[in-house]
Amino acid sequence: MSNRFITSLKSRKWRWLYITLAAFLILVIAVGVYAYQKRDGMLMGAINKAKAKLLEKYDMDLKIQYYAFQGINAVQFKNIQLLPKNRAPLAQINDLTVSVKLWPLLFGDVKLGEVIMDNATVSMVKKDSISNYDFLFKKQKKDTIENDNPKQNLAALADRLLKNVFFKIPNDLDLKNFELSYKDDSTSQRIVIPSAVIDGGDMESKFLLNDHEAAWNLTGTIDSDNQECDLRLFSDKKEVNLPLLQRKFGLAVSFDEISFRLDKADRRNKELLELHGQWGFKNLKVNHWRISSKDVIFPEATMQGALNIGASSIEVSKESTVQVKDFVFSPYIKYVHKPEKEIFLAIHTDKIKAQDFFDAMPVGLFPGLDGIQVEGHIQYDLNFALELKRPDKLLFSSKMDDRDLQVVKWGEANIGMLNTPFTYTAYEDGKPMREIVVGPQNPNFTPMDKISRYMQISLINTEDPFFFKHKGFEEKAFKLSIVTNIKEKGFKRGASTISMQLVKNVFLNRNKTVVRKLEEILLVWLMEHSQQVSKKRMYEVYLNVIEWGNNVYGITEAARYYFGKTPAQLGLGESIFLSSIVPRPKKGLNFFDWTGHLKGNMLRYFNIYGHIMTKTGQIGVDSTTSAYGFYEVVLQPHLRAARPAVVDSIDTLDMGDDPLLFDDLGNGGAVDNLEGISLPKTIKKMSHPEKQDEEMAEPEKHKRSIFDKILGRNKEEKEKTETETTKDQKKSQK
Repeated sequence: MSNRFITSLKSRKWRWLYITLAAFLILVIAVGVYAYQKRDGMLMGAINKAKAKLLEKYDMDLKIQYYAFQGINAVQFKNIQLLPKNRAPLAQINDLTVSVKLWPLLFGDVKLGEVIMDNATVSMVKKDSISNYDFLFKKQKKDTIENDNPKQNLAALADRLLKNVFFKIPNDLDLKNFELSYKDDSTSQRIVIPSAVIDGGDMESKFLLNDHEAAWNLTGTIDSDNQECDLRLFSDKKEVNLPLLQRKFGLAVSFDEISFRLDKADRRNKELLELHGQWGFKNLKVNHWRISSKDVIFPEATMQGALNIGASSIEVSKESTVQVKDFVFSPYIKYVHKPEKEIFLAIHTDKIKAQDFFDAMPVGLFPGLDGIQVEGHIQYDLNFALELKRPDKLLFSSKMDDRDLQVVKWGEANIGMLNTPFTYTAYEDGKPMREIVVGPQNPNFTPMDKISRYMQISLINTEDPFFFKHKGFEEKAFKLSIVTNIKEKGFKRGASTISMQLVKNVFLNRNKTVVRKLEEILLVWLMEHSQQVSKKRMYEVYLNVIEWGNNVYGITEAARYYFGKTPAQLGLGESIFLSSIVPRPKKGLNFFDWTGHLKGNMLRYFNIYGHIMTKTGQIGVDSTTSAYGFYEVVLQPHLRAARPAVVDSIDTLDMGDDPLLFDDLGNGGAVDNLEGISLPKTIKKMSHPEKQDEEMAEPEKHKRSIFDKILGRNKEEKEKTETETTKDQKKSQK
């Protein structure tokens, strides 16, 4: 009996299911019949609504000569025109047939099924400041409200955008004679698509530029239902430029092939959208004066991984990889928009062959490294994190494992040349001024041991206090430079070491580009790592080539120009002055008054650096009695300014800050680094004024400074030099 009862229940259950399905089908058919009967009116209403919206929002007329249903789900249009008011016509389509998929339509999604288009043109015209397409870039009030909404979800926004793009791509497309053109007062461009076909997801299309000036092919597959694609754009002819970019921005770009693949759009939740895919290119050539004076060629590169879009962040996942030839590295990039803007960047490489890294460099990007040959392996890690509102919390770490790296052959920039006499070309405003022989053949060349010790230590302290200790870079100076520039919202501070300045002056052009800075960093790394050039020789060359005034190069010319002396005769005050003008050599004469003495506002500079050199034992305490030589600096008479009609004594005693001097104090010198660099304890004591008087009263303890140790100077030599210098000063005073 129980079996009969169960069977009876099952039969009733299935009976109700059948009844429900039948009722649903009847309802669908009824709605379909009703919609079929009313579809012409519904189509007319939709078109009228679209016309009204275009007229109200964009001041544009939509004209359609003929429209009607073709079959159940297709609509045919003839002679469609988009006409902005008082502007040139924007678009015209002679024949368009569009069908939509019925099943998604029941759930409110409009997916295109098939599109057939014949003879269509889109003409974008700009005359003076008026264009027929400016409505595309007008921000609507609704958009403004959404962008300011603190609860706006970037993942949801990206998801909607992705769906809208794929929903508008039909499963089947037959397009013929489509033309897109652009014209303004100086440039015109036209792209013609003679045919484009999508057949069951397989795509094939051709683009013709300006009457066959160039031809590109777009092939691949598109799956709009699963939101996947694999596309490849390539040219019939090699090295075909994009003329519009070249004419408009001076940027010449050409490529053999660009590919893009979207494998999966993974919606983990409402606040995370993961896009997995790959992109790449072959023989990409770029030329722009801001990048390089020559063509830059990227032979081949691919990147694969995931782009993670969160509620308020965008991230290139840590699992992503970039491969250029045999060189592979893993980048990590993340931008957090809210609640506070944050930027994260990391680069990691496994232990790789060093030559693979240099072979992967684009030809022409770093001319100084062209042809370089190395042996050994390298491994690199970079970590960077920044809160834009709290730049002081910057995280910056750069580590290179290059223990077994060896330079077998230098490239165009032959670092080994520094060990021999060579010819240096001095530049001004990017133009060569004159050639200078750096070696004994030049009477103006001065070896290190013939340069005043005061000059040597002064310039080290102002430009690069840790030159003899670091390996070309000072990480903390980099951090301080980034923090300062973010706070000032502009480039106010650099972090160049003497090594970097030397490479820039001797081996590189004067173009102020990011590429040149990267080349400078790479050459400094190799120069310091190879140790083929000693620090002492680097400093000697540096002192003999840097600019010290208008067409004044090298320490010999500088000493003679300002003071009529040789480099060996320079006193402490003259050395501190010459060191102070290195960042701005052409302003050197501005710091003297008409009497030939330094203006009072320079005294602060002398006290700062003189105190540092005293506290570190580089100069004796007795130097403080003459304000570190400040009053002994006298400019040659023929360089002095004319005596003013009215002489105001306040001008010569002004103790205020000169903005030309203190805005960018040494641009990376000792004072700039007091907070950002780990200094000896003696320097740190400067922050305690209550202890300074006691310390200054103590007898000077002569110790060998770091500078003396590196140059091989002993205590006796140091004392002898200081005694001789003191005697010379007393003689000059007499």
